[in-house]
Parts: sequence; structure tokens; C-alpha cells
Amino acid sequence: MRTRTTASILAIAIAGLFGTPASGQDLPSVFLEELTWTEVRDAIDNGTTTIIIPTAGTEQNGPHMVLGKHKFIINHASAMIARELGNALVAPVVTYVPEGDVNNPTRGHMAKAGTITLPEEYFMKLLEYASRSLAVHGFTDIVLIGDSGGNQNGMEQVATMLNNEWQGDPGWVHFVGDYYGNNGFREWLMEQGETQETIGGHAGISDTSQLLAVDPRHIRTERLAPGGGSPDSGVSGDPTRASVERGVRGIRFKVDAALNQIGELMESRR
Repeated sequence: MRTRTTASILAIAIAGLFGTPASGQDLPSVFLEELTWTEVRDAIDNGTTTIIIPTAGTEQNGPHMVLGKHKFIINHASAMIARELGNALVAPVVTYVPEGDVNNPTRGHMAKAGTITLPEEYFMKLLEYASRSLAVHGFTDIVLIGDSGGNQNGMEQVATMLNNEWQGDPGWVHFVGDYYGNNGFREWLMEQGETQETIGGHAGISDTSQLLAVDPRHIRTERLAPGGGSPDSGVSGDPTRASVERGVRGIRFKVDAALNQIGELMESRR
């Protein structure tokens, strides 16, 4: 059997982001910010009525990985989801999210330079009015997907609040938590021989592999070290065990989990 090289695996990953738009989308891009207003209007009129609002964050990711990790990963994955849905666009990624308390910056990500935090209520208000704006123009299915654990509660609350208000209206907000919290990637890594300790909880195998697959320029390979090289590195796990191949697999797990849940949520609305 022919074994794919790292370069070929990376080419597959890139194709998922820059590939041909899905059938039915006669558009130059799935990204809202890369379209004109008339292109968006016509797309809605022609049935492109699903919009993904991705949330990411700007946070420390150890000495080896850039602060915008979540943005690059979720942008890639959201484009894949939109193309596979075939009737969806992707709104600009929300990169200002809850990351801790500016008045108590000695704990968590805020203890590291470059992390930007937003209070939960303002994060939720941002999502609320992004959703309201998109619904006004005719998007009927608004999908909230977050690439970070701290984003999940606020997204779920906004979806619940707007859906309670919009009962009987065509617009609906779908909180898709399975993308982040129930995708099977961690379990798959353990099947490959990894442990809870080597996988870690932040900036370890999972995160590093996914960013390697999306854009390896954002990994400082010379700084890769188990645990980030020091107890205060901000890394949990062993990123030296990350690979492009694992990253491609991980993103596929997340995309499939999202597509399955979106399908279930939309079916329940019929």
C-alpha cells in the first residue's frame, strides 16, 4: 500500500480550505467578508440561508504556538463545514472571547502576554447582535461553533435566549457543542497509544497537530518540548508528538461531529 507523505497529507488539508465551493454555490468564497453585499443578497435569494458564526479567542499557547491558534483552526474547519452543507456561508471569526479577569490576571491564560479577554456578558451581546444582524437579512439558520472551551456556555445561552424570543419566526440559532466537546479526537489519540498526560489539556498534541495541518508557519518547531519545556510554559501535554497527519484526522473528527449535530438540529426544526 502506498503511504502518503507529510506533504501530501498537508495538501489534502489545504484543499479542504481552498477547494472548489460546494455544489449550488456560485460564489467566489464561502467567507462573508470576501463577498460583496449584492453577492450575499443573491446567495440568500438562491437558498444559501445558513450562516456559521465561529468563535475562537486570542490566548497564550505556549512558546511554540501563536496566539491566534483557535482562529486559524476554526476558520479552516468552518469553511469545510460550509462547503459540505452546500447552502452556507461563514461569518468573520469572533476572536475576542472570555479568557479570564483583567482585574485578576495572575491565573489562567491572562497571566501570559498577548492574551485578550472579554467579559462573558459582552461576548454574549456580540453574538446576539451578530445573529440579529444576519437574521434581518434573511439567514434562517444561524450556527454557533466555538473552538475553545470557555466559549461554549455563552454561545449556548445566546442560542437559547434568541430561540425563545423567535418562536414562530423563520430564524433559528443552532448551538453546535459537539464540534468542540464531543468529537472523538481525544479518544482516537488514546487508541493510538497516547495517554491523558501526553495529550494534555492545552497546546499539546491535539492543538499543535491541528495547527500544523492548517498552517505550519504558525508553529515554532524549534520550541517544541514536552510540557512546553517548563512548569510555567502554558503548555499541558507533549506537543512534540503532534503531526500533520494527526491534525488532518482531528479536524475531520470535529467537522464530522459538527455536520452530524447540525443535521440533527435542523431536522428537529422541521
